Amino acid sequence: MTTSAVPANSPAGSPAGTGPIPVPADAVAPPAEPAAAPGLTDRLDGLDRLVRAGTGRLDRPLLEDAGALLDRAGQRLKLSGEHTVVTLAGGTGSGKSSLFNAICGLELSPPGMRRPMTSKAHACVWGLDGAGPLLDWLDVDKKHRFARAGATERSDGSLQGLVLLDLPDHDSIQAMHRAEVDRFVTVADLLVWVVDPQKYADAALHRNYIIPFARHTGVTLIVLNQVDRLGPAEIDDCVADLRRLLEAEGLADPRIVTSSAVAEDGVTGFRDVLVDTVAARRARSERLSTDVDRIAERFAEHRGPAEPPATIDDGRRAELVQAFGDAAGAPAVAEAMESAYELRAADFIDWPVTTLVNRLRSDPLRRMRLTELREELRDAFTGPVGAQQGDVDVALQGVAEGVAAELPVHWARSVRTAARSRAAEIPEALGESLRAALPSFNQVPRWWWLVKTWQYFLALVAGLGTVWIAVLVGYGLMDATAPGPLGDAGLIPYVAVLVLCTLGMGRLTTSACRNLVALSSAKHGDKMEEHMREGIERVAREKVVEPVEADLRTYAAFRHDVTLALGR
Repeated sequence: MTTSAVPANSPAGSPAGTGPIPVPADAVAPPAEPAAAPGLTDRLDGLDRLVRAGTGRLDRPLLEDAGALLDRAGQRLKLSGEHTVVTLAGGTGSGKSSLFNAICGLELSPPGMRRPMTSKAHACVWGLDGAGPLLDWLDVDKKHRFARAGATERSDGSLQGLVLLDLPDHDSIQAMHRAEVDRFVTVADLLVWVVDPQKYADAALHRNYIIPFARHTGVTLIVLNQVDRLGPAEIDDCVADLRRLLEAEGLADPRIVTSSAVAEDGVTGFRDVLVDTVAARRARSERLSTDVDRIAERFAEHRGPAEPPATIDDGRRAELVQAFGDAAGAPAVAEAMESAYELRAADFIDWPVTTLVNRLRSDPLRRMRLTELREELRDAFTGPVGAQQGDVDVALQGVAEGVAAELPVHWARSVRTAARSRAAEIPEALGESLRAALPSFNQVPRWWWLVKTWQYFLALVAGLGTVWIAVLVGYGLMDATAPGPLGDAGLIPYVAVLVLCTLGMGRLTTSACRNLVALSSAKHGDKMEEHMREGIERVAREKVVEPVEADLRTYAAFRHDVTLALGR
């Protein structure tokens, strides 16, 4: 070639061919194309959601690799989409620097017999607009940046948008050189591996780069260089053997071109590939898509084949509520409240005389302060006498194992963790729910008050009748006369009948009301159990069901995003 290339850090006003032309570091990159590749932006968004969903659930190396890819892809897509970054990488003596110079048309990267010659990446840019920020992101030293310029660039316009990088030797004894190669092969849009006829099967190249990047066949080019040292038949044999080796290592239909930096038109085939790649403007998106494929397939390993349940089924919910109720002693509470209801009713419906006698007797149950019974029962469901943590843990394990049975390992563990995420709060919450379900003992049914009034009325009548009989008997014994009914001894039988009838009515009223109380106490117990069950269901929903179902929804979204990230 006769065109010239000059260092890209000379004054901008220098004439073409007389001084270097800078690649400005602050040049504004043109907007990225609206769609770098069909679905690439959506796939990256899906991958981002996979990382967020997998945080705390999946292995850290996978999340770190995915995060690094998202960061790199985000930065690359913000930079110039008009430029295609092509790296020339190879081993010592492969002639990649000579090939770089042949494509550029000038000695920009120093070749020679002393190895390694290239210690820093050299870049040659065709087209300056937007290249500055891209080269800054690639971290190419400014003194190693070059640009095609002037009339020569216009005559070579087919490579407009190419950023060609000559890398240090991948097999260099200098660790910093190998690190430089490793860094660039992860960000290049097109990977070009330059090999020579003597060392194209170099184990270090194939083990460290070809095999790990076998999935990148679409953005990988193998250049068999220095073919001027071979005869035509030997070239065919080398290419065939190289192709066989690459296919055995996982590259599907690898692209191989031959070149020679010293032969006339020896780089034409390689240059034609570069022209096609730059013109297509697809290498950037294809490289990112392949990288997303690799990471998404690693995420797919954590996606089970079966569609996950969206909720905890009704059967397991009922079992959980039943287990929580048993752990909190809800049946015993309902039974105790039923007994307390009957005991409380006795103060209203029993015959007042009987009630008085029972209170005078040494009955420990009667000495209980019934009006404070509610507070005492409420205190029974706080602190260490509430639901036992061991019983709660057993219930949680049962529901978690049932839901997680068909989930992948990491997600099954996540569901178990979600089920137990609020386990320490459950005993106290169950106690609070039982306390809230206890009725107010200051409120009693109205008919109890009516019965109590009726009983006291009967007691009053019986008492007055008894006094009347006593007065009549007293006057009779004193042989005295009294005016009106108080002195008529003949009324004693009638008054006695009245008193007996009154006592019988009181007894009958008490018996009938006790039957009614027994029936209503059973309904009261059922109502109490229902209220307690509602409270226990609320605790189970808030403390267990909702966290588990949130985790199941996250897993369902994870499955969808894996499919999206895979581009399917």
